[in-house]
Amino acid sequence: MRKVCYILFVICLTLSNNAFAYTVVIDPGHGGRDVGALGRVSKEKDINLKVALALGQLIKNHYNDVNVIYTRSTDKFVELDERARIANQKKADLFISIHTNSTAAGQKGTSVHGTETYTLGMHRAADNLAVAKRENSVITLESNYEEKYEGFDPKSSESYIIFELMQDNYMRQSVNLAKLIQSQFKSHAGRVNKGVYQAGFLVLRNTTMPSVLVELGYINNTNEEAFLNSADGVAKMSRSIFNAFRNYRGK
Repeated sequence: MRKVCYILFVICLTLSNNAFAYTVVIDPGHGGRDVGALGRVSKEKDINLKVALALGQLIKNHYNDVNVIYTRSTDKFVELDERARIANQKKADLFISIHTNSTAAGQKGTSVHGTETYTLGMHRAADNLAVAKRENSVITLESNYEEKYEGFDPKSSESYIIFELMQDNYMRQSVNLAKLIQSQFKSHAGRVNKGVYQAGFLVLRNTTMPSVLVELGYINNTNEEAFLNSADGVAKMSRSIFNAFRNYRGK
């Protein structure tokens, strides 16, 4: 009897796994000892995780056929190459990395505000390169990062030349999703749309599916920090990304 029950359990589990027609990997940026950008009262890693979990729950609530996977669901450190490996191993159809911005100097009380969404590509503007350098600097917390990332120096502009030579097979889909996200940030959450950009983010480099990196707002802007840490802010930002995902998928 136990053997029969076990066989039935395995069959049900297999059918359940096969029921997923689509896989989304949600990547809350930073975590653990990598706190990310700092605000007056909060840390980037915590904002990213709250919005990521809320986004995943929205997708689960509305789609029975979508498998939601997080690169982290708690406050833990995950190396950049591991985040991409998770997405590739799970054969994800979409990769969404969630971050919170900060001005380069990180000064408190900045007047800079608004949302941005990035795809992998050439960074022709100095500001784009600065953001990529800041987000990529997390690899210096990893052991033997120079060997692992083949000599890549996150602080050196020369290291980013490789991205000029890379061809992203999923660029069109990635840009399409990025535009939808930015549109929803403006229409649903009432945020300032700073646009869609391309930059050399390591977390996007090794993913083999359409991928975007979202910057929710500026943590060192007092008003935006307060909004992103509020329940209303988390709900509106996660719902905005969800609305964009729904429009992107087309159903």
